[in-house]
Amino acid sequence: MATRILAYRFSAFGDVAMTAPVFREFLEQNPGVEIIMVSRSNFEALFADIPNVIFKGVNLDDYKGLFGLSRLANELIKEFQPNYIANLHDVIRTKILDKIYNTKGFKVFKINKGKEEKEHLTDIWNLNKFQLKKTVERYADVFREMGFKVTLSHQLRPKVLDKSGIGFAPFAQHKGKMLPLEKSYELARVLSQKNTVYLFGGGKTETEILEKWETEIPNIRNLAGKLTLTEELNTISQLELMISMDSANMHLASLVGTRCVSVWGQTHPYAGFLGFGQSEEDVVQVKDLTCRPCSVFGDKECFRGDWACLEELNIQKIVDKI
Repeated sequence: MATRILAYRFSAFGDVAMTAPVFREFLEQNPGVEIIMVSRSNFEALFADIPNVIFKGVNLDDYKGLFGLSRLANELIKEFQPNYIANLHDVIRTKILDKIYNTKGFKVFKINKGKEEKEHLTDIWNLNKFQLKKTVERYADVFREMGFKVTLSHQLRPKVLDKSGIGFAPFAQHKGKMLPLEKSYELARVLSQKNTVYLFGGGKTETEILEKWETEIPNIRNLAGKLTLTEELNTISQLELMISMDSANMHLASLVGTRCVSVWGQTHPYAGFLGFGQSEEDVVQVKDLTCRPCSVFGDKECFRGDWACLEELNIQKIVDKI
């Protein structure tokens, strides 16, 4: 009987996507293991083609409070009878789940997110900034702590060999991660002169903006609001190149083995969130700002007030990477 690891991580989308390539390589190197991945139901497609991953989608609104989480823990034990518990999230909700599993005699292994070192990294007065451990290695450490061996390749695995077109995802969840829209518009216009450009986004506002771009710029196809997650992954796998902010689309590109040129503002690859297998050569950022990075997630107000990390970024730097 396979050894079963019950793993949970409920958000954010990009962070959940980053677990998938780690699972793939871990399970290849440990063939007698199964991972039960518990996450939000709409993330299922991220794990669809990884052998020995059983995805369990849950709606957290059905499991509110201590009693709700206790019910969830019991349901998962009954359904899957795990040998190990892996907390890949370490937030209040999962800390409560950990305690429940501990009282039932399970040993819980959890991610070390490196909070203090990340706080030091994003201190604008700290001038000695350096690369922290990559998030994917932090995930792998959870399995290593259980006693398993896992060596991550940090290599892209293209799913499709005959690739064409450029994907462009100009949005991010927070302002501190996003190129000003007029720069993104200009970039789309420049790229479309030599390539077919496919635009990615989500939500009503983003879709409306990208639909407008599609009517104004030739050689542009807007895909926002038109694809399921499975279809989106399939489309990205066929692209020659993806251009993304430090956001979920970079991690989707990693998942399907597509090279990604990524744009970083308030955030920085030093915090460990560069997509799995993506090259540091493909990172675009304003390097000579000592205040960067000032945020791990791009959700802070600009300390200088001028958003120089994004306003001063010349789109030619992105074009040159292509």
